[in-house]
Amino acid sequence: MKNNTEVSMKSVQVGAIQMISGPVVTDNLQRAKLLIAKASEAGAQLVLLPEYFAMMGQTDQDKLAIQETFGAGPIQDFLASTAREHGIYLVAGTMALRSEQAAKVKNSCLVFDPLGQCIARYDKIHLFGFDSGIEQFCESNTISAGDAVVAFDTPFGRVGLAVCYDLRFPELFRQVSDVDIWLLPAAFTATTGRAHWEVLLRARAIENQCFVIAADQGGEHPNGRVTYGHSMIIDPWGQVLNCLPSGEGLVLGELKASQMQRVRSSLPALSHRVLSLPASD
Repeated sequence: MKNNTEVSMKSVQVGAIQMISGPVVTDNLQRAKLLIAKASEAGAQLVLLPEYFAMMGQTDQDKLAIQETFGAGPIQDFLASTAREHGIYLVAGTMALRSEQAAKVKNSCLVFDPLGQCIARYDKIHLFGFDSGIEQFCESNTISAGDAVVAFDTPFGRVGLAVCYDLRFPELFRQVSDVDIWLLPAAFTATTGRAHWEVLLRARAIENQCFVIAADQGGEHPNGRVTYGHSMIIDPWGQVLNCLPSGEGLVLGELKASQMQRVRSSLPALSHRVLSLPASD
């Protein structure tokens, strides 16, 4: 690992899109297209969509009907053409890609560069399970978990990918070193969001001394599910730079390389680490 007080990132304008996706893919893509255009017009060079941006179905099984093979399909075509049209890095929340397991899909986050090329894919590793007696969720019923942490390089720095429930597992964020920006698309429930969303996001930014951009679903969906919203951008000191509490919209912000430099130079915690994750067998 290099000296983590050294900062190679460049300042960049970013946008996080908050949606209230429903069961009709074409409607969701149209709303996403309008919000992406607004982000681009405001100067965003990197735009993040939320988890399940293309569809929040009436049932968990509905996503199986719109699954695509990686590299081909109408949703991926939309993402590629939109990134190319605006000349941006477009990070596509999550969408359903075919899995090797029958009756399950991968919940995948795809990254498209300004030329419309897919340059990274992350399959959600940690699958949400929750049962309060009132609300029940079990993603493993319809989703096959990924098994690899993913980061990619851009002209403005190294970027890591995580999705929603991954936020609760700090070891994931330490698997890849020297990440300048972590991106987290989500569909956090209102119940767990009120309790834990902001504190977990700020913790990941603080302990990794990096920027965190989180794009959440944010309201009551046609299927009755209520998501928390509060899409936000957080700096390496753990300060929230911008936040959208609820509803559809856009969170914009500038990630300043000088801010990361100040944090890592004045409190070089990453280079002070003594313990590390155990080696894999």
